[in-house]
Amino acid sequence: MKYWLIKSEPDAWSWDQQVAKGDEGEEWSGIRNYTARNNMREMKVGDRLFFYHSNQGLEVVGIVEVCKESTPDSTTDDERWDCVWVRALAPMPQPVSLKEVKANPKLKDMSLVTSFRLSVQPVTAAEWKEVCRMGGIDPKTLQPV
Repeated sequence: MKYWLIKSEPDAWSWDQQVAKGDEGEEWSGIRNYTARNNMREMKVGDRLFFYHSNQGLEVVGIVEVCKESTPDSTTDDERWDCVWVRALAPMPQPVSLKEVKANPKLKDMSLVTSFRLSVQPVTAAEWKEVCRMGGIDPKTLQPV
């Protein structure tokens, strides 16, 4: 299993909207950056992702998983763009802010800090565990601790 972080502006697509989609999940469409697209092409069913509210909030608010691997993006006829489908797994008991991530020396190399504008980012296993710890969630069970 690999770990990732995806960003969404909450006024465009919020955590609550993602949760409302249920087990079917939602197409993570509209990505028009080659690096982000390539990251989605690497994703496998079951990979876990932090759901990050960008612009408003600037915080990790939940955890989703890939429920369908890379397919053509239905929002365009341009065959260069793909997307994955994700479904909500758990809210972050204590949202983890960008400020908190930047202040944590263990996360100094995290893509959220070093490549802030990238909307689909890899997360290392160590970063995954640390952000989960900060958010008050067990990284294995996704239950509050």
